[in-house]
Amino acid sequence: MAFTLPDLPFAKDALGDYMSAETLDYHHGKHHKAYVDKTNGMLGEKGLEGASLIEVIKAAKERGDKGLFNNSAQIWNHSFYWNCLAPAQGQKPAGKLADMVSAEFGSTENLIAKLKEEAVGHFSNGWAWLILDRDKLKITSLHDADSPVVYEGMKPLLTLDVWEHAYYIDYRNARPDFAEKVLSNIVNWDFVAQNLDGEGFSRADQEG
Repeated sequence: MAFTLPDLPFAKDALGDYMSAETLDYHHGKHHKAYVDKTNGMLGEKGLEGASLIEVIKAAKERGDKGLFNNSAQIWNHSFYWNCLAPAQGQKPAGKLADMVSAEFGSTENLIAKLKEEAVGHFSNGWAWLILDRDKLKITSLHDADSPVVYEGMKPLLTLDVWEHAYYIDYRNARPDFAEKVLSNIVNWDFVAQNLDGEGFSRADQEG
């Protein structure tokens, strides 16, 4: 069975001025879909029919198959990313997540500032990540299509896409404005908190 383009977990116009329906039309409907289509087109010749998305990503990494890795990892990265977003309703970290944020960063505002710094300072294309490393929150970034899926002990909690196609329609080349507005207003902190169970990988996986 082929991989599919997952539906957005919100209406295309639900993120308002922070991320427009036009951006989602292109980013989800064209870029994300293209990764799905290209991956599906490669599976037969790679002998990976029936493998889950995560199994495909790991196999591609082990084989040094950059084409398959780049496209399959981008399916997972984007699927995870959409779940990190939610319509602006004043959401903030709560419960255990809020306690961990306070212990590690002092405040949610400091966490957002550090994650924004990572996103803005990341050269060229890639992803800024909040991860769980053992029992501690850490911020890092990965280049191009690289993904936590292939790193031992790097449990994903939250990501921000800093490829230019993620923000150019709404923000032109102003990555700092994009990072500030998205991280301060439309993060799905409930999803982030859910991922403290270490099962975040499975929430963007697909059966083959």
